[in-house]
Amino acid sequence: MSMDKATVANIARLARIRLNEDELELYAKELSGIMGWIEQLNAVDTGDAEPMSSVVERLLPERADVVTDGGIQEDVLANAPDTAHGYYVVPKVVE
Repeated sequence: MSMDKATVANIARLARIRLNEDELELYAKELSGIMGWIEQLNAVDTGDAEPMSSVVERLLPERADVVTDGGIQEDVLANAPDTAHGYYVVPKVVE
């Protein structure tokens, strides 16, 4: 697929990028090259390839999905300027 200057100008306008005439020609050539590589990749037969999420086949460690309170209430409240009954105390903002 070949990119012309009008297509590159339209892409630049959509991306809100200002390009001059020299840049339009340069990016048209570069984008045409990239589209050529994509066409080469599309020509590769991948019908027998299994989908994969990693090149290393291993299981990730799992932990039990248990809901807890974290057990660190004192540590969390240690940085608060003011606390009461285990909660943050903040100034009233409703008038």
